[in-house]
Amino acid sequence: MFHRFSNVAWITLGLLLWASAGVAETPYYAGKTITVVAGTKAGDVYDLYARLFAQFMPKYIPGHPNIIVQNMPGAGSMIAANFVYNVANPDGLTVGAIFPALYFDQVVQRSEVKYDWNKFAWIGSPVTSNHLLYMRADSPYKTIHDVIKSSTAPKCGATGTSSTAYYVPKLLEEVSGAKFDVILGYQAGQDIDLAVERNEVVCRAFTLTAFFAREPFTTWRKNKFVNVLVQTGRKRDKRIPDVPTIYELMDQYKTPQAGRSLTTLVLAAGDFGRPYVMPPNTPPEHVKIIRNAFDKTLKDEAVIADAAKKKLELDPTSSDELEKLAKEVTSQSPDIIAKMKKLLEK
Repeated sequence: MFHRFSNVAWITLGLLLWASAGVAETPYYAGKTITVVAGTKAGDVYDLYARLFAQFMPKYIPGHPNIIVQNMPGAGSMIAANFVYNVANPDGLTVGAIFPALYFDQVVQRSEVKYDWNKFAWIGSPVTSNHLLYMRADSPYKTIHDVIKSSTAPKCGATGTSSTAYYVPKLLEEVSGAKFDVILGYQAGQDIDLAVERNEVVCRAFTLTAFFAREPFTTWRKNKFVNVLVQTGRKRDKRIPDVPTIYELMDQYKTPQAGRSLTTLVLAAGDFGRPYVMPPNTPPEHVKIIRNAFDKTLKDEAVIADAAKKKLELDPTSSDELEKLAKEVTSQSPDIIAKMKKLLEK
């Protein structure tokens, strides 16, 4: 009788241990919510990419957590970057969608920078980004050469010094002799576009992806409201084949090697694309899960179809590539740092 009871007891104990193990194996992300902190306003292309991930990525994360997007615009997404780096809990539940050129501000040692670009946990980027500078068509500046020859600098709008809208005009000044009057302080790209419509400013630099992805640019192109004066890729984009590249301008205006080296450093931001990061000290196992889910999401046929429908380009860069690039761009010689500081003078 005792022997029989012992067998039952052992069986019961085994079932309890098995049940306990099952509980222990519950995925970390089950029942949790991941927040993607997007450093722009809702409706911006950064925001559209973030919402694409929020929709499709949960199925590739064990436990299938909910994902929400929290918009935190301002200072060229520096506010969002500082938040992710310093305030967000490194528990694997916060992802930042931040501007790719925030390393500029670290290189030149701006006091507002509260992050170390190298210490973010890099997740990846859905797309590399070449840029363009558009100009109101009714302005006197029909080509970039008109800007170079003009005695009056056109007014462009920008959110912050790490935004494309600031550093592309400033880089053009450095390599071609053009002059721009860049007005800082806009909260987001949409605000600059509204300012262009009101004729407060006449130009803005930003990504080709955004220019061909959404309004008001579709209507602007149809109505010939703006002209594109220059693009940053090494080759002309097939959608704007008549627009010169900054590299062609450097050849034409015989830019010295120092200026070309600075251009390489600055335009590395295009290789960062639209980067996604997690706070430093996020447990490696959580980072690995999110990286894997990010990569799988970008290969999902439904995602590819939805991105095409929304005119969102997909040309991914891996976390390893971003991590390597982060170390390269923040390890600069004193003379390049000096040139960068001059370039980003407010």
